[in-house]
Amino acid sequence: MSIATKTGDKGTTALMYGRRVSKCHPRVEAYGNVDELNAALGLARASAQHEFLRENLLVIQRDLVTVMGELATAIEDLQRYVKDGYHLVTPQLTHKLDALVKEIEAQKVSFKDWATPGACPSSAALDVARTVCRRAERRVCALQEAGQLENSEIIIYLNRLADLLWLMARWVETKD
Repeated sequence: MSIATKTGDKGTTALMYGRRVSKCHPRVEAYGNVDELNAALGLARASAQHEFLRENLLVIQRDLVTVMGELATAIEDLQRYVKDGYHLVTPQLTHKLDALVKEIEAQKVSFKDWATPGACPSSAALDVARTVCRRAERRVCALQEAGQLENSEIIIYLNRLADLLWLMARWVETKD
């Protein structure tokens, strides 16, 4: 089977369980932005000089698969999604981010005012990931405003993740 299925040649794509929607549907925009975020985090992880960052970014990337899966499932199919063994975004995922924020803040990371990205490649990659995360968060908010999102924990998770990525970038700058 080829990766080029040609099923999207007319501008539609399939959600989980086969429902076809436009490639510019708010749901596709939302999970597409989270996919882009995951790629940006992969770049940040690849450029990280500190094992602490590499380990934690990998955990976050794996958690983003849960976020994308839920976003790629129409509300009507969520019960089936859970029944099939897939996980929804829960407060526990956000709590993991909160714990990382506390851990980094306990190290007395120095920052004040606005940060200017680019002090080093690693912090710049984290700042790019942060801005992609904020865009994903806006797309998920739009999905919620359109009545197509029941789980507001996804927005909380992305909000917290953007905060964490900002803090990680400042952590790197402090360490370097």
